[in-house]
Amino acid sequence: MSRQLRAGEGWRLGWQPTTISAFQGLVGTNEWAVELTQPEFADFHRLLLQLVDVFEQMSDQLMDKETITCEASSDLIWMQARGYPQQFSLSFILLSGRRAEGQWDVSSTVELVNAMQTIEVF
Repeated sequence: MSRQLRAGEGWRLGWQPTTISAFQGLVGTNEWAVELTQPEFADFHRLLLQLVDVFEQMSDQLMDKETITCEASSDLIWMQARGYPQQFSLSFILLSGRRAEGQWDVSSTVELVNAMQTIEVF
């Protein structure tokens, strides 16, 4: 499997499984980026899709203009989605030995989620 890089307005994702570096993944925006290890990137991938699933399940239970906030975490990463089921912002904090955090605004997350679904982590 070769390097996969996706980018759009306000977001970037990358995955390079064949690198000799400890950091195989990348998440970021136009202004910042942080490299992730394979386990961190796998958890980011899994938790993001889990949050999207929760938002989709909640969509028919919400009133118009009602927003929700959902969190998901592992030993390596904490994530939060906030907004409407089809439009939400996303934040994360790395919980491992090194620390990093980042966020994407509402205008970036739909494309970020779609791109994440196309990246093969394993």
